[in-house]
Amino acid sequence: MLQPARRKYRKEFRGSMTGSANRGNHLTFGEFGLKSMECGWVSAAQIESARRTITHHTKRIGRVYLRVFPHKPITKKAAGSRMGSGKADIHSYVAVIKPGSMLFELAGVTPEMAKEAFRLASHKLSVATKVVTK
Repeated sequence: MLQPARRKYRKEFRGSMTGSANRGNHLTFGEFGLKSMECGWVSAAQIESARRTITHHTKRIGRVYLRVFPHKPITKKAAGSRMGSGKADIHSYVAVIKPGSMLFELAGVTPEMAKEAFRLASHKLSVATKVVTK
């Protein structure tokens, strides 16, 4: 799973997800991209699952670029714990996704292969996406 190597602070506030992406919202590395249409959190497991799906469908032809990274720690309390007693331990890491963020990019494959790979990968993610081309 993807997670940061070090953090300045262990736990974070939840924060708001308003507005659209100002950076990372256009194709930079590849010819095809998977772009988010709504805001949300995408977990490290979802990113890895989508990446494996893209790699599997393209049969490792071309190059896959990850454009998001899960920096945000999410805490979760145990099921039977009582209220209070502070904030829980870190459960997983998520990437904060805004509308217009480029999630993945592909280079060196045919348009049909890229569209199908991104269609399969979009089912693994918790945000609505669309395929864009250069």
